Amino acid sequence: MSFADYSLASATDTGIDPARLDDLRGRVAHAIERGPLATVQVALARHGRLVLFETFGAQDNATRFNIFSCTKPLVAAAIWRLMGERRIDIERPVAEYLEGFGANGKAAVTVRQVLCHTAGFPNAPLAAPDWWDSAGRRRRMADWYLEWEPGSQLVYHALSGHWVLAELIIEVTGRDYRDYIRDTLTAPLGLAGLQLGVPAGEQGAIAWLEHVGEPPEPDEIEAQLGMRIDFPATQDDSLLIFNDPAVRALGIPGGGAVASAADVALFYQALIANPGELWRPEVLEDATGKVHADFTDPLTGCPAHRGLGVVLAGSGRYQPYRGMGDRVSLRAFGHQGAGGQVAWGDPQTGLSFCLLTNGLDANPLRSARFCAAVNNRAGACVRLP
Repeated sequence: MSFADYSLASATDTGIDPARLDDLRGRVAHAIERGPLATVQVALARHGRLVLFETFGAQDNATRFNIFSCTKPLVAAAIWRLMGERRIDIERPVAEYLEGFGANGKAAVTVRQVLCHTAGFPNAPLAAPDWWDSAGRRRRMADWYLEWEPGSQLVYHALSGHWVLAELIIEVTGRDYRDYIRDTLTAPLGLAGLQLGVPAGEQGAIAWLEHVGEPPEPDEIEAQLGMRIDFPATQDDSLLIFNDPAVRALGIPGGGAVASAADVALFYQALIANPGELWRPEVLEDATGKVHADFTDPLTGCPAHRGLGVVLAGSGRYQPYRGMGDRVSLRAFGHQGAGGQVAWGDPQTGLSFCLLTNGLDANPLRSARFCAAVNNRAGACVRLP
């Protein structure tokens, strides 16, 4: 089964409004002209076909980007397959799968809680040298302790939770998590450019991550947020570790995948269409269509609306805070990533969209405005039924 078709369909053949598509392109072009982003790549698809795939700025369409936390639904999708095969039961404690994980009070943490960011160890550390092999990762996980009672609140587990999911894949399949994702998901779908773990010899066309722009001034912060904050003058270099060839090859499961925007948009088309029932339909519907955790997300101040590894758009006044804008239907689902990456699919309209950049804007307010503007234009390319 090969699902991906990278040829461009016409807007009219896919029910896309050409004027609105031009408006989307114009907004991205305007951002490049104004700066500070040097490169932005976008893709829009509907009903299995790409309608837009374009790179604005210094790169071209052969360029791939680190997609940061847009990686998380890819790893979750592997868990969904294993759920459908009844090899993983998300109600069971992780410790029943991973020997030693239950130490330091973690015995009751369930797989569901890990998927929903309610597991209680959002800041658990895992870095070199422990992360280079499964044995080292599991030793480090045994040392982790809980920051609060599992299932009592939601705090984003930026990296820790998906390392656990990767180890679950290894444990129940006997295979490296990167190989399993490639062989059961991306290769069958024809998404060769979507990789978690990129060998050193295949990294030549990956855009180099770089800091851009200046931090917001206190007046700008007050105008937008209603409070004055002195934003740090220095930028966090931690994300630049993804420029390291060894880290790219490792494939950090919470944020290390590499892809083009077209790869990701077509991945969401697959999640909408489920070609060849790659996932058991009832599992896919439950994972992407049902709210499993709705605690207030401290990052946004609104109900998190988490599915199993994805964010659901929902409806009402909180919808714009969930990363997909306010022109998608309540059934849309997706995920954001550091630096302004975003991807989503909307089963009601058939649309999927992805925006990627290698520019890490020092002004998060500007980055958020740009993402919202582009998401809204993408979602408006087809009218809601």
